[in-house]
Amino acid sequence: MKNILLGVVFAVGCTFGCFAQGNVQLVNPTTVARPKGYSQAAVVDLGTCKMVILSGQVAMDLQGNLVGKGDMEKQAEQVFQNIKAIVTDAGGTMDDVVRLGFYVTDLSGLAAVRAVRDRYVNTRTPPASTLVEVAKLYRDDVLIEVEATAIITKNNYSLHGEARMRSTKFFR
Repeated sequence: MKNILLGVVFAVGCTFGCFAQGNVQLVNPTTVARPKGYSQAAVVDLGTCKMVILSGQVAMDLQGNLVGKGDMEKQAEQVFQNIKAIVTDAGGTMDDVVRLGFYVTDLSGLAAVRAVRDRYVNTRTPPASTLVEVAKLYRDDVLIEVEATAIITKNNYSLHGEARMRSTKFFR
């Protein structure tokens, strides 16, 4: 039993060893509002590609003001603009988004959210998604929050964003 446990610990350590080697960058692109107390994204170097894990995005503009108070569709539009800005700054496109996690306060706005989403993602091969209705988000006037994960191949970001990743524009 002890040998099995040691084997599992070794395998997990090898699998997630990149974290100990400094292959994770916590970033705050200048194209979205700067958060307080957390990073907008974690960029993980996976060798042939990088994974960009976005914090939940809400309808805040660059100055930190809520867009679309009381309007699910307007809030969803700002959320997807924020997601696109972060993915683009990381050198990717919205086609690189592989997962979306939606938190909404009212499912009656789902059609509007889907219409906005469909303007940003490839609808023939949409990302894996989860939708959860919640009683409340961190503020009463925030109606939607969306988490996203993108996988950007090195061929893609070498052409579009590797220089940007190293620039001061991407980091604050």
